[in-house]
Amino acid sequence: MEGVLSFRDVELRFGGVVALDAVSFDVAPNTICGLIGPNGAGKTSLLNCLCRLYPCYGSIRFDGHSIIDQPSHRIASLGIARTFQNVALFDDMTVLQNVMLGAHSRGTSGVSAMLLRWRGAVREEHEFEQRAREMLALMQLEAVSDDPAGELSFGMRKRVELARALAIGPKLLLLDEPAAGLNHEEVEGLRSLILEIRDRFSLTVLLIEHHMNLVMRVSDQVVALDFGRKIADGTPQMVQEHPEVIRAYLGRSA
Repeated sequence: MEGVLSFRDVELRFGGVVALDAVSFDVAPNTICGLIGPNGAGKTSLLNCLCRLYPCYGSIRFDGHSIIDQPSHRIASLGIARTFQNVALFDDMTVLQNVMLGAHSRGTSGVSAMLLRWRGAVREEHEFEQRAREMLALMQLEAVSDDPAGELSFGMRKRVELARALAIGPKLLLLDEPAAGLNHEEVEGLRSLILEIRDRFSLTVLLIEHHMNLVMRVSDQVVALDFGRKIADGTPQMVQEHPEVIRAYLGRSA
């Protein structure tokens, strides 16, 4: 049965280089799916295909509809939000302003209405700010809401980016190496936060991560890629014990 997110025979090539080779799997609603694999396995490329940053072949369906022909600027409005390997914030803007940008992606008022301060646009702007402040409270960032994002520590900047993604009100949350650069205590806090977010907002989460302890403890499903191919798909324990996964990570047979 097709999940809320479904990949079928997704292929991506850069010239003669095969980045993704007929990748197929489904992600069930309200679950956390960990996407693992060595560097260069095709994990981020798959997310870029999903977000329509890379043109690809095959089928990608979300919430029962094909998104393979959607332009990248429509993805957020469909209910898909993403964080990145390298934190992508506007450093000169405040934390609150950065998070409000996420809410703006679902807005209906045009630029002219916002500039002319039409009643509907003003009401929508207040709703955006309220949503952003709720996400900042969830991330325990209220105290720095008026600070420039560029002055924050790396770990706090990660939380701002996650707050911005949640401000979109997504059905699907894509996390690209959220534990990168975090210490042990921060990683443990991240694990609890991902679970809380999934349960509180009834989200589906697709998580790319090299921190295996985090992936195996937080995921309901794990998909392993290697050289652009899917080599395993199942529960964390099943994938951990899969001979091809062991070979990909350790360079030897199980």
